[in-house]
This record gives sequence, C-alpha cells and structure tokens, in this order.
Amino acid sequence: MSKKIRIFLCIAFTGMCLHLHAQDRGDDNWGAWYMYFGTNKISEKWSIHTEAQFRFYEITSNFNQLLLRTGVNYHISPKAIATLGYGFIDTDTDFMDQPGEEKLKEHRIFEQFILKNNLGKFAFEHRYRFEQRFLHRYDESETQHRARYRLQITYPLGTHWFLNAYDEIFINLQEPVFGQNRLYGAVGYKVNKDLSFQFGYLKNHFTGINFDRLQLAVFFNTDFLVKNNK
Repeated sequence: MSKKIRIFLCIAFTGMCLHLHAQDRGDDNWGAWYMYFGTNKISEKWSIHTEAQFRFYEITSNFNQLLLRTGVNYHISPKAIATLGYGFIDTDTDFMDQPGEEKLKEHRIFEQFILKNNLGKFAFEHRYRFEQRFLHRYDESETQHRARYRLQITYPLGTHWFLNAYDEIFINLQEPVFGQNRLYGAVGYKVNKDLSFQFGYLKNHFTGINFDRLQLAVFFNTDFLVKNNK
C-alpha cells in the first residue's frame, strides 16, 4: 500500500470518528423543550412562580432533562420584581441511551431581579439571576455558582399575536468562566390576560458545541387576589 493511500485512509478514518463522536453528543439532532410557566398573584406585592420543563435530545424522544422550579416574587413596582426560588433538575448527560446509566441530579437555589421598560411598542425585560448549584452524580457531590443575564424583547403584532426574542449568557463563578449562551426567537399568541403560548427556536451554544432546539411554551398567570375579593 502506497504512502499516499495510507495517509488518505488515516484522514478518512479520523473524519469518520469525529463525525460519529458529534452524533453521539446529539448536536446533529433537532431537540425540543416543552415548557410551562406560571405566576400566581396572592397579594398586592407577592406572587408565586411555578415552572416545569421537559427537554429532549430529539423532537419527541430521547430524554435529556426534567426541570422543576418554583419561587416567591416580590413586586417592588410594576417594572421591578425580586425573586427567591428553588429548582430541581434531573439530567441525562449522554445522547446515547445507556441502560442503567445514573443521571446527574441538581438542587438549585436562585436569586433573581427583573427590570422592565418600554420603548415605543417594544417591551424590554432585563433579568439578572444568581444560582447556587448542588450537583450529585454517582457518589460524587459538587457545589457550583453561576450568574446569568437575559435581555428579552417583545413586540406586539395586534391584539393577540406577538414576537418574542431574547439572548441569555451564563457566566460561571469558577473555571471555566463561560458557561453557555442561548439565543431565542418565537411567535406568540395571547388567548387572554391569563393565558398565552409561544412557539420558537433556540440556539444553545456551549464551548465547542451547539444545539438546535424547538420550544413550545405555555404561560398561565392567575390573580388569586381578584378571585378572593369576588
């Protein structure tokens, strides 16, 4: 076998291995996040946040992550909200489904501050969040800390339809500093003041890898204060 043929076969084999490795990570597959968000007002200044997310490596299969989150919101003003909350996250970190594989489990405490403002028809929301993450896998436990900033823009298309977009960056307070970046765009439909839907696309960027995710979100906000006063 000539030297040129050996070099060609070596390059081809390396490329094939890299391609298979990329497939094993799931970045060549379109995944989906199915999400519910709720804000339930219990007084003039206080409300309860509820949230559930079901994330898949593929559109309807291959479980990736379950995220359950709740919190207490204090409404400083209609344009400023402070939150203290807790989250539980159950993650399958491997795209390839391995029988008996132990998952990564996380308990998370977070502190959050939201500021809102308007510029013409555009509604801007700035979300600042700090997280204390308690990670458990096999017999190992680790505590990490993270800061997040999200800039969200909403633009109405009429009485019911609207556009929504955001970019969110994750900064670790330990090495490596860069965690991830999420760029999102969606079309939304507001059924009434309590109920709305969004269908969108998320580009989730990590160092050296990107994921494409479709998102279907339901937002259900209720005001228990109004109901109790009837």
